[in-house]
Amino acid sequence: MSEKAPPRSRNVLSAVLLVLACLLLPFGALASWAAHGMTDTGRYVRTMAPLATDPDVRRAVADAVGEGVMREAGHKLDTGPLRGAVGPFVHDAARSFTRTEAYRAAWDASNLAVHDAVLRALRDDGAHGAPVTVDPAPVIARIKQRLADDHVSFAHRIPVTHTRIPVLTAADVDRLRTGYHVLDTAAFWLPLATGVLAVAGIAVAACRRRAVTALGLGTALGGALLVLAVAIGRRLTLADLPDAPHRPAAGAVYDALTSTLRGVSWLLCVLGLTVAAVAWVTGRYAPRLAARRPARASAAPVADPAPEPTRARS
Repeated sequence: MSEKAPPRSRNVLSAVLLVLACLLLPFGALASWAAHGMTDTGRYVRTMAPLATDPDVRRAVADAVGEGVMREAGHKLDTGPLRGAVGPFVHDAARSFTRTEAYRAAWDASNLAVHDAVLRALRDDGAHGAPVTVDPAPVIARIKQRLADDHVSFAHRIPVTHTRIPVLTAADVDRLRTGYHVLDTAAFWLPLATGVLAVAGIAVAACRRRAVTALGLGTALGGALLVLAVAIGRRLTLADLPDAPHRPAAGAVYDALTSTLRGVSWLLCVLGLTVAAVAWVTGRYAPRLAARRPARASAAPVADPAPEPTRARS
């Protein structure tokens, strides 16, 4: 009885360590994606660049730009029929603008400016109480030039003023700054702790092959839960948007931003199942193959001994 106690204790300790490793795995992947994948400005701009040609995104941008231009021009353009006549031209020009190379360049520049401004605000611990703002004047200037090139009346009267449009309020920035620092710390320690727990769990196990199998299944389960969390997050994010017509555009943006996270999640599923399958197959068939080798060796024909030389009679 005393001989079975140590292996049992090792298996219990191994199970606890492996469960902790599998629980921390999806959180570590999520923290690494948020802290590293989302804070790389170049990667963010490259991720968002294909959305410039997405029809839903183009429609949402055209509506927003058209409304912004008319709102800025409302103080200087006459009201009544004159404003009603200019409005359709502005929206048509905005929709046409979203099909040009200039729009794609403006899209990349806007994403670069917004991401850089937000990132600098999150990393600046001394900028408490300061909102994040951007200047829409470059985009409005492009729309105005487009209207002028199309010989639209009153296009020259559209003002291009340098204003600051808030992207994040001061309260949101302060709250996100705290979360950013937590994610930055978690992105380093969670994957490290997951690896240490996994290695320790396999090392102390009485049967390491079973431990590897359990770790593979737990990894696959963690990846599946992460895939489910991304899908639920998409549904909740779109459900909270008050502007229903622009939800497809928001969905396209969400899918683009989480594409790397979804890829990592599916990779964890495939990798975990593969490791578990290999460990199970080797554990099931390796002993049989090892037992067959001595049997084959014993069944091999043995050569007859050489006959002894006969002695000559004296």
